[in-house]
Formats: sequence, structure tokens, C-alpha cells
Amino acid sequence: MGKSCVVDKVALFSDRHNHLCVKSLIRHTRRPEVGDKFSSRHGQKGVCGTIVQQEDFPFSERGICPDLIMNPHGFPSRMTVGKMIELLGGKAGVSCGRFHYGSAFGEPSGHADKVEAISETLMRMGFSYDGKDFIYSGITGCPLQAYIFMGPIYYQKLKHMVLDKMHARGTGPRISLTRQPTEGKARNGGLRVGEMERDCLIAYGASMLLYERLMISSDPFEVQVCRVCGLLGYYNHKTKAGVCSSCKNGDNISTLKLPYACKLLIQELQSMNIVPRLKLAEA
Repeated sequence: MGKSCVVDKVALFSDRHNHLCVKSLIRHTRRPEVGDKFSSRHGQKGVCGTIVQQEDFPFSERGICPDLIMNPHGFPSRMTVGKMIELLGGKAGVSCGRFHYGSAFGEPSGHADKVEAISETLMRMGFSYDGKDFIYSGITGCPLQAYIFMGPIYYQKLKHMVLDKMHARGTGPRISLTRQPTEGKARNGGLRVGEMERDCLIAYGASMLLYERLMISSDPFEVQVCRVCGLLGYYNHKTKAGVCSSCKNGDNISTLKLPYACKLLIQELQSMNIVPRLKLAEA
């Protein structure tokens, strides 16, 4: 990883060929940063958008600051009602000092804490019945114009972190078959402009950018094309001239820039007895 890690556990064992093997488990303590992924236990996952200084954070009348602010627009479409009940139940639980049972399946047996009972507990402890609090802005110090739904919810830090995903490259390895740059972080590859990205560039009319991405930065290749038969020729380094393989002369040869993958496709088609001919308009 190239980071300051700590060896957590070391295991010594032997494989089936009786070779000594050593496995080490590496631990790394990380602070959350912008782009790290978090989730509550209801599948409400999301990435950290910004990290705010403590003094700029909103606070309630009791001086309590939230640790995390979530956009409420995730609720209507995802319908994670359990998260709202967890917030109410958790708030009532920490204020009255007992566990709340928040399952939807315990109500007939009378075990589950209903929202009405939780609301009564909240009101008894001096909170609003619906879990909303009166919040002051941390930046201006003025009260916010709306009541904020606030309470304790169990959150998890997921393993998808920016530090592991961050990747960039200038130049790097190429695939030997197509001579195109490799793809993916594991192979030290570039960021691929795929079919959908190509569609976007076509829709914008950015033809030169498309030309650059799909050929210049990828796999440019010079080929000799015969103007008579339209087939690919080759460049003779001794005579310093192009030669057509089928016409057996170099009188009507034009030099053309193609993606190497296109040249490869033409040759693969020729191997299947399909003759692709290139008709050149400006030669």
C-alpha cells in the first residue's frame, strides 16, 4: 500500500508441499475523509460530502451537535421507515435508560415499542413527540427556520474508501494484442472512454476530442493503403516506399492513420476470407 501500517497478526503454517508460509494481517487506522462511504443499518448508504469544523456545526438548545447530517430526500423513494423508528427509539432509549425493541414483527406479541409509546416517552423527557429539535445555525448563530429531525442512529464505516480507490496515470502499460492502454487500477491502467462516453461526446459534437480520446491517446497506427484495390500494404524500409501486397507495386499507395484495433479487425476479417476495402476520398 505504501502507507504507514501496523502488522496486526502473523500466522506461521506450512502448505501441502511442506513449505513454510507466513501470513501477516496489516492494520491501518484511518480518519474519515471526503468521499468515504458510510451507511446506517437500513441500507441508507452514502458518501461523505464535506467535513465541517466543529464551531460551524449546527447545535440544539441543549448544546448537542449532530455528528452527521443526512439529506432527507433519501427517505421518500427508499422508504426506509425503520431508520426513522430507530431514531425515535434510540432517542427515547438514551433519555429513559432502557432498550427499545424496534422490530415490525413483535407487535402482536406486545414486545415491540410502538411509535405512540416512544412519542409519549419523548414528551415525558421534555423532547418533541416527533423527535424534531430546535436547531441553531453554527455559522450565523441564528435559529434555523425549520425543526430538524435529530437523534442517535447506529452508523457503519464501509470498506469503500477513497484511499483505496484513488487512481490516476499519465503513461503506462499497453495490451500487446490491440496496443491499447490497459484498464483498471490493478493493472495500472487508464480511465476508459467507453461506448456511452463516446455517445455523450457525439451528442456534444466534440468530434476532435472524440478523435483524440479514441485514437491519438489510445492506439494510433500508420498504414499503407492501395488506392486501386483498397487493401492494406506494407512499408519497405530498404526502398523507403509503400508496397501493395496484391497489386505488387507501390504506385498508388497512400499513408493513413488508423487505430491499431481497426487495422487488427481488417486483418482478422481477411483471415476469414472477408475482404474489407478502404475507399479513400482525399488521396
